[in-house]
Amino acid sequence: MIKSINHIGIAVKDLDVSLQTFKNLLQVTEIHYETVVKQKVKVASFKIGEVRIELTQATDESSPIAKFIEKKGEGIHHIAFETDNVNDELQRLKNLDFSLINEQAETGAHNMLISFLHPKSTNGVLTELCQQTS
Repeated sequence: MIKSINHIGIAVKDLDVSLQTFKNLLQVTEIHYETVVKQKVKVASFKIGEVRIELTQATDESSPIAKFIEKKGEGIHHIAFETDNVNDELQRLKNLDFSLINEQAETGAHNMLISFLHPKSTNGVLTELCQQTS
């Protein structure tokens, strides 16, 4: 079951420059930094209320973030919804004919299990499902 919006992912060319912009805009001071090697990204994230904002920079030109920026430029990349069980949600959505990018969840930032739905199934919005792990 989908519980809440977990985070909004924003694709950026330069993490340091973008982070300074958002620090100035939102007056955030607590920043979490992480590199997700498998996804070829560096992440800086912070919370506004209950929602995390995740600034994501590619670490390799073959990264999905690099490809996104090449095609569309910097900006909102995805919205992530938290669920109790990503793999159960994937099966439910597959049964409803949603197009899945990932058939099974994998480990992402914040040590969460994550998976993506193809934007053609969700009105052009790349949608991530995520699950907190222990």
